[in-house]
Amino acid sequence: MNPTDRGPADCPEQLCHDGACRSADLTALLCPDVRWLWDQVAQRADQRGDAAMDTGTITITTPHPPAQRAAVIGLLAPRPLPAGRTRRIDLERLTQALQRRGPYLTPGAVAAHALGRPLAHRAADKARLTARLATLQHLRSRLARALPTTAPVRPDDTGWDGLRRRGSLARLLQHPHPEQLLAAAFAVLQHLPASARADRRRLAHTATGNPHALDAGTELAALVLAEAATARADAGASTSVRDAWDRLGVDLDTLTGGLLTLGVLPAGWHLPPAQPSILIPWVLHRATWPAPQHSEDRWIFLTENPSVAAAALDGDPGDLRLLCTVGTPSRTELDAVARLAATGWRIAVRADFDCAGLALVRAVIDAVPDAEVWRMTAADYTTSLHPAPFEAGLLDTDRLGETPWDPSLADVMRAHGRPAYEEALIDQLLADLRQGRPPGSAPARNCPGSRVLMGADGHPEVQPASAGPHSLLEW
Repeated sequence: MNPTDRGPADCPEQLCHDGACRSADLTALLCPDVRWLWDQVAQRADQRGDAAMDTGTITITTPHPPAQRAAVIGLLAPRPLPAGRTRRIDLERLTQALQRRGPYLTPGAVAAHALGRPLAHRAADKARLTARLATLQHLRSRLARALPTTAPVRPDDTGWDGLRRRGSLARLLQHPHPEQLLAAAFAVLQHLPASARADRRRLAHTATGNPHALDAGTELAALVLAEAATARADAGASTSVRDAWDRLGVDLDTLTGGLLTLGVLPAGWHLPPAQPSILIPWVLHRATWPAPQHSEDRWIFLTENPSVAAAALDGDPGDLRLLCTVGTPSRTELDAVARLAATGWRIAVRADFDCAGLALVRAVIDAVPDAEVWRMTAADYTTSLHPAPFEAGLLDTDRLGETPWDPSLADVMRAHGRPAYEEALIDQLLADLRQGRPPGSAPARNCPGSRVLMGADGHPEVQPASAGPHSLLEW
């Protein structure tokens, strides 16, 4: 019978396709001894995505119990089938045999009632998912081709698999309006700065009309960064969201964050002695730094925690030169430190003995290869360990990474499994700060009545004392 003649689906249990159980007597067909047949029919139905299973053939395996093989006499064969054999079944003939007990019955309909569930939903869902993804992939290709040639990020078709591996496609499909999300992401890519920099909120408003559309945690922000990571190797190398945006020329906030400074100021700045300040990202992007004027003034100390600066201010800070990242440094902050080093300053860096602290030191060394790691050895770590800490933390040793400045440090940290903190060495750090150089570095050598400067060739030059004293603070 033509399925269109069946009328509306009216399966009382919402199990079989098109209400094929209507007017049927299923009692004998659903006896336990026939269940083996419907299990195999249902399995093939799910694989095929065919809820009716009334055309084509399937291969079944006959059971060993004689009662189960006898129960299908008349459905599959006129006599009992041999045990444990495979047999190809013509589904149209099986359908005809079933319809002696119901005019609309199909093998799939009986199997659905036998198992108590609709068939082929998984395959149908997969087919719908495949079609949905194909539509989105086509839209993405069209949006990518529409980007201007000057766009700094230009995704291509090969990036689709990258998005799949990152889980971005799964999140895209979960969005209530994936086409709109995809279009908004490419609108952001279109407005990324090609050379200058952009504020994230202004970029979001220009691209979408909502200044908060790219805020942390939004699906749009995640998709834009995922597209950038698949299209640009440098974007994929980012270790933080801030760094990822920074590599795209986008500032999360140029007026908050930055470097806490004590005695380290850009050229042209004047502050009272021992006055702490914050160099915000807007300043760090544009800052030029004065070169050191005294050989003994060549060191700038860089720490992670502001408690070091606070302790220095409690005493006599003198001519300390200290920068504090107050956490993980951004690319803007690392670039500023690199420009400081380029003018002739030596950088001494340290941080907490934990995953973030080691990553900070590695990031500074990458930006300033000549930087000296300051009191961050295996011995310093064991000295810093508290003998009986309250709620001692645990190190994630899988994320710890290596310590090329002292390879044994990473091994000792893994062995102890606990972090240690800058505050444990505060007295030693303050002594180094007041001495003006990290331990082990040679003191400056000055001729009487003269001061030593570093010349353009990197070698010391002696100038007479009449040149007058200068410090970084006075520029």
